[in-house]
Amino acid sequence: MDSEHWRAVITAAQAGDRRALDELVAGWLPLVYNIVGRALNGHADVDDVVQETMLRAVGNLGSLRDPDSFRSWLVAIAMRQIRDRARRKTPDRLEEAPASDFADLTVLRLQLEGQRREVAEAVRWLDDEDRQLLSLWWLEVAGELTRRELAAAVGITRQHAAVRVQRMKERLETSRGIVRALDGACPGLRELTGRWDGRPDSVWRKRLARHIRGCAYCGGTRETVVPAERLLVGIALVPLPVGFTLSLAFGGKTAVAATSAGWSAKLLGALTKPAVAVTAGATIVAGGAYVVTQPPDAPPPRAAIAPTATATSEPPRTSAPPAPTPRSSPSATKKTDPYGTVVDAVDRAPDPDTPPAALPRRPESGITSTGGPKAVMQHRGDRVTLTGRGYVLVRWQISPGSRPGALVMPSWTGLTGRLFHVASGGSRRMDDPLPGAPNGYATGMGGPGIGYAVLPPGTQQMWQNEYFYLDGTVTLTQNERGCDYGLIVFPTDRDAVVEDIGQGPPQGAIRYGLVRDTGTDRAPVPQYVTRETPSDPATVPQRSRV
Repeated sequence: MDSEHWRAVITAAQAGDRRALDELVAGWLPLVYNIVGRALNGHADVDDVVQETMLRAVGNLGSLRDPDSFRSWLVAIAMRQIRDRARRKTPDRLEEAPASDFADLTVLRLQLEGQRREVAEAVRWLDDEDRQLLSLWWLEVAGELTRRELAAAVGITRQHAAVRVQRMKERLETSRGIVRALDGACPGLRELTGRWDGRPDSVWRKRLARHIRGCAYCGGTRETVVPAERLLVGIALVPLPVGFTLSLAFGGKTAVAATSAGWSAKLLGALTKPAVAVTAGATIVAGGAYVVTQPPDAPPPRAAIAPTATATSEPPRTSAPPAPTPRSSPSATKKTDPYGTVVDAVDRAPDPDTPPAALPRRPESGITSTGGPKAVMQHRGDRVTLTGRGYVLVRWQISPGSRPGALVMPSWTGLTGRLFHVASGGSRRMDDPLPGAPNGYATGMGGPGIGYAVLPPGTQQMWQNEYFYLDGTVTLTQNERGCDYGLIVFPTDRDAVVEDIGQGPPQGAIRYGLVRDTGTDRAPVPQYVTRETPSDPATVPQRSRV
């Protein structure tokens, strides 16, 4: 941080400089967003707490005596708002699932891999107090905060902070071990987690930690474990999501009330003057400040219109609406089905000797996966977030001999953009007969000797390899519960899809693949897909005519 620069900006903002206040809000918003987002793990209240923090900071800026203490002062305000939010919530509300898991956002937006990804995902397993402390410690080791600022924000001495941080780090390392173990294939762990609903909590953290301590498979690390602080040194802040809007509305305050709140007369004057142009991503308008993040190629907003007394919380209108975030429904369409037909009918198995139709060519720039090049999802609640433009392979591995029963299908949630089902391959459908298969298997779904894996009524029969085309972002969740199955998710490309579906009977495979892509926006979409982010992805409704 350039302390001289920010000292000048803060001093100018206190004196009523509109551009300085604009720069101050835009420059420090990412720090506040990271603290609140990680402390609340992306809960739906993140936006409200961030807004309240910035509102109080701007409203009380005139009371700040030393500009050099602005960062610790702002962080302390954020932590107070986080604690106040916890006190206001009932136990039922506190147990709500995150609207947009911050661990996933961290992995996705910072492109974390390996042990850095492991640290981010381990945060889910911490209790609220530990997660609040970690939100500060993460920024300390990343070089964004000092230990003195961390201690001041929590309201304890630096000595006490050292003890608290050490205890939190121990629980974080335990949680990292759980993340590693759940990525493995330990049969004992699979049996233990058969009753788990997939939501991390302290009770399951203790159960899984006990298993790992006594399990040679789970406890044996296959690579050197790097301390978390070494992994996080120099890591960037998670950027604000495109379309994130912050409105600091002061239109309801009178001049007397605003002055008594600590605003200087010049600052009050700046906030009540006509709208000014956008600078540094923030806009100060009459009655309030607005911050709207935009993609780099987005056109600049028009000058904002001053809000009226009855509409002070509305963001200014721009020449182009902001891009949808993972938590919002798209505004580009008003149809019940935003595009495409739904794979919603049980079809007959096609002739094994019939080659597939030509696969249309779609633009490809590559898919980024939070699970890396090969995400193995074997437990309920396992998930991977995919983003970009290109093809994705979802490979099914069903083990009815281990646990036959009704499948709970995987679901695609938080979709922004488009998702199509383009092709099926892998040389067979899961209900194809397997001649000479041992142990009672009749098909990939099982057999009389071992039991069957049963699809929900109306579900399209899957093939061993299912291919999808994504242009946007979506999260795929493993909802395994009644049967025993795993999903392996690979980002891929069109050439690999064509090669797979073209390996027909002459090459010794069971059958050719099948192309479903129509090459238009009417191509079929997966059956269990939604733009929403439900607390339990297994509840995504099946849209079927069967």
